[in-house]
Amino acid sequence: MIEIIQEQQRAILVGVDTGEYDAAVSLDELGELATTAGAEILGKVSQKRPAVDKATCVGSGMLAEIGEMAENLDANLLIFDHELTASQMRNIENVTGITVVDRTTLILDIFAQRARSREGKLQVELAQQKYRLPRLMGQGTVLSRLGGGIGTRGPGETKLESDRRHIRRRIEALEEQLRELEKQRGIRRARRKKDGVVTVAIVGYTNVGKSTLLNKLTDAGVLAEDKLFATLDPTARALELPDGRSVMLVDTVGLVRRLPHQLVEAFKSTLEEAAQADLLLHVCDISSDEADDQIAVTRQLLDELGCAGTPVVTALNKCDKITERPVPMTEDMVLISAVTGYGLEKLLQVIAKKLTPTQRRMRLLLPYGKAALAAEVRAEGKVFSEEYTADGLLLDALVDNKIVWKVEEYTAE
Repeated sequence: MIEIIQEQQRAILVGVDTGEYDAAVSLDELGELATTAGAEILGKVSQKRPAVDKATCVGSGMLAEIGEMAENLDANLLIFDHELTASQMRNIENVTGITVVDRTTLILDIFAQRARSREGKLQVELAQQKYRLPRLMGQGTVLSRLGGGIGTRGPGETKLESDRRHIRRRIEALEEQLRELEKQRGIRRARRKKDGVVTVAIVGYTNVGKSTLLNKLTDAGVLAEDKLFATLDPTARALELPDGRSVMLVDTVGLVRRLPHQLVEAFKSTLEEAAQADLLLHVCDISSDEADDQIAVTRQLLDELGCAGTPVVTALNKCDKITERPVPMTEDMVLISAVTGYGLEKLLQVIAKKLTPTQRRMRLLLPYGKAALAAEVRAEGKVFSEEYTADGLLLDALVDNKIVWKVEEYTAE
């Protein structure tokens, strides 16, 4: 038996404040991401600069200080809050002597840990390969081994060129598999539309309580942790609204500021669940100091996915953690607590009101000679109660709009 013991990763976080965004908030979020990935945070370093240094991201003096800090704290990992080029990574590692990763690599690593479904795993690998391709670099003679023309590599082809070709082939294979899965997802979506299934997609920033809300409303039993990206694969469950209608509630992957474009591209088919939904249930953490920014980031990403025209109901979650009522509130906003259940009844009422009615609740007295109509009502809608009377079959039912005209004359008082 060989026991492999993985060394605990002890990290120092590094950011550069160029004024493009709130660097302090972004660095705090990087810390949450690092903790989620399993790293221990030993310290944070931030440097104000007019622009990122092309060679080492931070200045040479600061990099020397970071190297000393890493040695004193016994750190074995540097995590930069920027997307680094291959040459920047190499230069930083040469100076400090320890492993360097950037924000995108960190997020990809978390996604790789969290992916459970086949599609999720394919999407993560595709994003990783696309990120890796432009960062392959020759390192002296290490990657310049020549092939002799036998096998896959041509005469004189370097190992670097071979690696690039191998990655491109893998990307093509992954994209083909994902296209096939996307086609199947499209067929399922079309079938739901044809069957009149109404879809509500839960969207929002990562770690705002989307999965907890899904569990509370539907007993879905999905993983809900106080960690970023606890949910990666979408989960769909049936939900009954107060007016008797059933809708499909879909939990989607959480969003994050400065989400790597490789992930947005790779997860487009999954995120399309939100783009194709009849209504978006936007969950936000109202107790967070960053609530406004998180809402803005979510809306921007959803607009990019083509969700601009979709109706939205906003659930202001974790209201049990605030002392003052947020203002201004609109009729499409509801204060809730997914943990305690506060406000969920009102939330369902607002969702029902916001969704375009596809069915109408009716009391019908159908003559016994019209049994075929009763069968249509059952097939296309939902029957709450039925009673056999002397005059016919008395139904309390949700009748689909497309057959209302057939049964309207039999409406009971």
